[in-house]
Amino acid sequence: MDLKLLKKIYLFKDLTNRELEKILKISKIEKYPANAVIFREGDRGDKFYVILKGKVRISKRVEGIGEEALAILGPGSFFGEMSLIDDFPRSADAITNEPTELLTISKEDFENLLFLDKDLAYSVLWAFLRTLSSRLRETNEKIKAFFAMSAHF
Repeated sequence: MDLKLLKKIYLFKDLTNRELEKILKISKIEKYPANAVIFREGDRGDKFYVILKGKVRISKRVEGIGEEALAILGPGSFFGEMSLIDDFPRSADAITNEPTELLTISKEDFENLLFLDKDLAYSVLWAFLRTLSSRLRETNEKIKAFFAMSAHF
């Protein structure tokens, strides 16, 4: 993988080439076929993922209904980052919609890197924060719409 491709990913867009090289050193590539389970809700979170190719469905199982898709993520998107911040189990399932290639970074490697490079930590954690904020706003809108719809029944 080259630095130009990594630079196009939102999470890493503000990083310097030196910082991107550090990210590449601790990254691994994982490939999955279509409909492969990357992780299940309740699994231990030990790494996060950046989609290089393909699509990943983030979903939850709802009793009596089945699978409820929360998001379909494509290239440049990342997921599983909450496992880097807390020690809680995975909050949803991640399943590939098509053959998918992921860049992965383990929690241990990520924590070590951020401990050693405070500037890099600041940039990456700020990008995480912006993304989490955006996802929270989307969730709030979905909840608002759900309650509006349920008031009509």
